[in-house]
Amino acid sequence: MDYSLTEARKEIISALENALEQLEYNYDAKLEMPSEELGDFAFPCFPLAPIAKKSPKDIAEDIATKIKKCKWIKKIETAGGYVNFFLDKKLLIASALKSIDDKKGDYGTLQKKNKKVIIEHTSANPNGPLHVGRARNPIIGDTLVRIFKAAGFDVESQFYLDDMGKQVAILAWGLENLNSKKMPKSKSDKPDHKTVGFYQLASKLMKGDEKISKEIGEIVRKSEIGERETIESIHKAYSPVLEGINESLHRINITIDNYIPESDFVKDKSVDFVVENLKKSKYCSKEDGGLYLDMESFGVHGRNTKFFFMRRDGTTLYATRDIAYHLWKAKHADMLVNVLGEDHKLESKQVEIALDLLGAKHIPKPIFYAFVSMPGGKMSTRHGRVVYLDDLIEECIKRAYEEVKKRRGSELSEGKMREISEIIGIGALRYNIIKVQAEKDIVFKWEDALNFEGNAAPFIQYAYARACGILSKMEKEKGTEDPDYLLLGHDSEYNLVKKLAKFPMVVDDACKGFKPHVIASYLFDTASQFNQFYRDCHVLSEKNAGLKKARFSLVNATRIVLENGLDLLGITAPEEM
Repeated sequence: MDYSLTEARKEIISALENALEQLEYNYDAKLEMPSEELGDFAFPCFPLAPIAKKSPKDIAEDIATKIKKCKWIKKIETAGGYVNFFLDKKLLIASALKSIDDKKGDYGTLQKKNKKVIIEHTSANPNGPLHVGRARNPIIGDTLVRIFKAAGFDVESQFYLDDMGKQVAILAWGLENLNSKKMPKSKSDKPDHKTVGFYQLASKLMKGDEKISKEIGEIVRKSEIGERETIESIHKAYSPVLEGINESLHRINITIDNYIPESDFVKDKSVDFVVENLKKSKYCSKEDGGLYLDMESFGVHGRNTKFFFMRRDGTTLYATRDIAYHLWKAKHADMLVNVLGEDHKLESKQVEIALDLLGAKHIPKPIFYAFVSMPGGKMSTRHGRVVYLDDLIEECIKRAYEEVKKRRGSELSEGKMREISEIIGIGALRYNIIKVQAEKDIVFKWEDALNFEGNAAPFIQYAYARACGILSKMEKEKGTEDPDYLLLGHDSEYNLVKKLAKFPMVVDDACKGFKPHVIASYLFDTASQFNQFYRDCHVLSEKNAGLKKARFSLVNATRIVLENGLDLLGITAPEEM
């Protein structure tokens, strides 16, 4: 059993539930974590006032008298409408540090759930490099994958390949018909950068030439009826782009488990199943030969009430094939999560309604994100006005190198500086994107991303490197006897231990709430608390050998938690900075 803050919370909730039952209050016991001086846990009584017909203050006093103390509870106090619980500090310190030391790299992982989750993310049109605007998608998606794995789920990440739409048809036409010698020279040798010029020029030509527009339309039509040769030519066209996209993803520590082509659901006739069954719905109607679902009854209003799933020429639409894909996913998992740009809200709602009408086993949980922008305005792959993710990666690493050279240029070799700069730059990019709630806009600012003193990856990485440096200096004093955790009693020591003990709860909260930003916030708070401890408590210069050894264990526990937490964000924890 893990005797930690998680276990303490369980026992206090159990004691609370017994007290509420005795008072005949039918209410779920939920705890908050108040500021340090008010206790370790608090139970707010305000929601009980209408039930009990009493003031929250009186209810809190009634509950406090009924609670049976357990080994974790040192004392109980009431303040206003709160019941505040103070833990046995010595017990928490000893149990938490022992748990961290025993579990090490597994600390923070939760009990196995025996449930499979498919998390679909990135799923970018394979017609050019990933751009900054949608950089949140793979980073949020990959972080959710890591969090769900830590929470005990069997997780598979998927990239849904749009291999039948207009975007890839334009690319295929361009590669087939345009002279490569007339393409502008790419600044990068990556295959996606070399290929995107064909897409951009073909898009431009299509607008002014009806013949080209019709030829591209024919490619789309043939792909949608599943013509093998057309689909194969499209696959050949986008393969180098996908290769380049994967290079970019690997650079920022992202690996996708499975790529699912849209055309699979035309080939296996599952799209036909969708069409035939939606036709039977009482919400299905026909207009100009096309078929649609009337969405007004489901809360979709205005010009978006008609959800077309088949054109008058008998071909299906992207959304129709997306429904087939989700029906397939629902058969292979217990939970579906989709990471989508905020511009997909309507289509996501329409697909959910159609899935419900078809009796899908599972309806996907969408995580919508707002777009990333750079100072300077909107971006467009089609018109070539774009900042690519690769450009942002290189700039992050370049600016990290300048910081490393400024701080340690006289001490480190060129190779070591480049190695550290890569770690810091990639970490800064991922953290600066994940620390903001998905639904909030981000304007990517270098001064925020590469801040060594504030809420940024370098600040947390530096705290980890500092812990490693302390431990390396104390290695020869380590000894074989167990540390006496009971010697730790300073407020800064206890506050740090409590922060470390909270990590499994944070992982659970981040998973249940689909909110990876809470991991980032937790790591920043933990690194800050570690710095406070290091300022208040001597470690290397401590004269008492027993206390020094106990503080050594606390430094090591901090190192473990920071490394495990950074790994959840896909960020490398460097031993030296």
